[in-house]
Amino acid sequence: MAAEMQRFVTSEDDDEEMGMDVKEEDDEDDDDGEKNIESPPMLGVDGGLASASSNNRFVHHQQYQEQPTPQGGSRRCRPQEEKERTKLRERQRRAITAKILAGLRRHGNYNLRVRADINDVIAALAREAGWVVLPDGTTFPSRSQGCNLQCLQGARPVGGTCSTVVTSSSSHIPAQQTPPISLRGISSPYQNTVDYNACQMKSVFVPTSSPYDESSSIRTNSSPLLGDGGDVHNDPLLGGSIDSLDNKQVDISTKLQERDFAGTPYVPVYVMLPLGIINMKCELVDPDGIIKQLRVLKSINVDGVMIDCWWGIVEAHVPQEYNWNGYKRLFQIVRELKLKLQVVMSFHECGGNIGDDVCIPLPNWVAEIGRSNPDIYFTDRAGRRNPECLSWGIDKERVLRGRTAVEVYFDYMRSFRAEFDEFFEDGMISMIEVGLGPCGELRYPSYPVKHGWRYPGIGEFQCYDQYMLNSLRKAAENRGHSFWARGPDNAGSYNSCPHETGFFCDGGDYDGYYGRFFLNWYSQVLIEHGDRVLSLANLVFEGTCIAVKLSGTPWWYKTASHATELTSGFYNSCNRDGYAAIVAMLKKHGVILNFTCAGMSLLNQNVDFSEALADPEGLTWQVLNTAWDVCVPVASENALPCHDREGYNYLSEKAKPMNDPDGRHLFSFTYLRLSPLLMERHNFLEFERFVKRVHGEAVLDILA
Repeated sequence: MAAEMQRFVTSEDDDEEMGMDVKEEDDEDDDDGEKNIESPPMLGVDGGLASASSNNRFVHHQQYQEQPTPQGGSRRCRPQEEKERTKLRERQRRAITAKILAGLRRHGNYNLRVRADINDVIAALAREAGWVVLPDGTTFPSRSQGCNLQCLQGARPVGGTCSTVVTSSSSHIPAQQTPPISLRGISSPYQNTVDYNACQMKSVFVPTSSPYDESSSIRTNSSPLLGDGGDVHNDPLLGGSIDSLDNKQVDISTKLQERDFAGTPYVPVYVMLPLGIINMKCELVDPDGIIKQLRVLKSINVDGVMIDCWWGIVEAHVPQEYNWNGYKRLFQIVRELKLKLQVVMSFHECGGNIGDDVCIPLPNWVAEIGRSNPDIYFTDRAGRRNPECLSWGIDKERVLRGRTAVEVYFDYMRSFRAEFDEFFEDGMISMIEVGLGPCGELRYPSYPVKHGWRYPGIGEFQCYDQYMLNSLRKAAENRGHSFWARGPDNAGSYNSCPHETGFFCDGGDYDGYYGRFFLNWYSQVLIEHGDRVLSLANLVFEGTCIAVKLSGTPWWYKTASHATELTSGFYNSCNRDGYAAIVAMLKKHGVILNFTCAGMSLLNQNVDFSEALADPEGLTWQVLNTAWDVCVPVASENALPCHDREGYNYLSEKAKPMNDPDGRHLFSFTYLRLSPLLMERHNFLEFERFVKRVHGEAVLDILA
């Protein structure tokens, strides 16, 4: 290595001697309308720079000094002082280049030739980052061509971008080259570290076509690792560099190695059971089939399963009459197979959302109350009711046959705890997730498909039932501005864009006195609802882990207002951290945050995140770090079914972020969901491989 480095430094000095007098910079020459002409260095057959005689250099230099101008006469020589300054600048640039290349050769396991044409270096680095470089040098991001690069490589874009950033785990790249990260929605102009470093570094390098060393580390910064990349040898867009000697194209197909998770911390893996596993009569559907599937899951060391306990099934007909029969049978099967259980207290309706294949409404007796008093449901500005869950305005209102909504939730949880006491005592139930809103998530139902919402609409505020309006009126009176007791009248509709509204546009009313008052009240109602229900859940499930599901809404995250988050109840505009107060409430109750970025569910549908100024990666980064910074554990689950290698790679990276300086990782991961498709041989082998990696076990086909 020392000899190789010596040859590299020597070659750089030779380049200086040969071309320094030719390559000069003089902005003042623009007045003469002339350009400095520099002959490009020639590549020898061995890849080195061809030597030039001292006489040739002298003649070329003389031609440069006495080059005639279009107006006649000779060009005057530059002052010697300026030449020396130019030489000094070039030496400094070359010294920086040499250090970067040497450090990454030594620590990054890159097999670079000593003398590399800078065009090859830049082109290969761009391809590694997910860009397309044509033979004539034309370069463009692959996503602008419908992510052609990823499709040809057998990978799909993940996280809202097609680029992949790869660095060494012990890289010596200076800290000042790290791109500034925007947490507040006004994003950095650089999409990832490659974009930023390309603007900061004068010289760069890439590995040659030889595979990485198996022990090398791969970091992902703004984009996940996409896998092995596929075969690009025969594609004219993805081939290697241009040989300057004979203009023949050379393949530089770089095979990206997957990260090796062997020896990393153990993250438990659970599998979510089918939604219709318990029917409306609270009977277990197809117990024999479930036993077979659970045995298969057990054979690959899955830790346990997650099951929804639906309020609409258990307390379906009469208040405080609970039927747990189907769940008892299921829990016994799970215990016999020595699996763990995560149980969801599902106080919402099932059906109408992405992935819902059954319909489970709220209890019949609740629906009867709703027909005579529809204000028990969330309501939008037009008066449309949403029966997916109960309005938080009735948390303390005795409108449910003499009980408040919070008392109804409390009685349900107490019944469950008493019915399954033995499963708590032996530790088989490892976690209780308490449903706090639509889809069991702590948020407002601000973007219901049943009311016509379509991505990337901003959604609407859901505060127009009489109970929520009464709360708003009291808050306005306490503030001394009773005329603020109203919802915004210029916030658009479900499918509006922020710039189309007077409330969410840049400089809009959201940041005015009234806007700040309203958004603070709206988000505080969400936090108070979670606080009330979790206080009672802690009483019921003392000694058991409790979790709350939070779903991120990343579209319009790169705007100042963060409109979709505001309508969902997260006061996360560019001048606020809307998740800190929520996380503080969770920490108060010792609760685990189960975070899933809702925008990720759109990745398989070829959604263009750029048009909606979405940033799933940025939102995920913000929420996870907000929780981890105050020691709140974070669990997660995938938003849509995943069966391919690239998707599993992404989930693995999110479970154990490699670029986290403190080595933090998920508390647990729940896979969505058990199905016949998952049980197909190829899909199941991929899932088994994923489980091993998340468990921190070695995978033999790590280079496959």
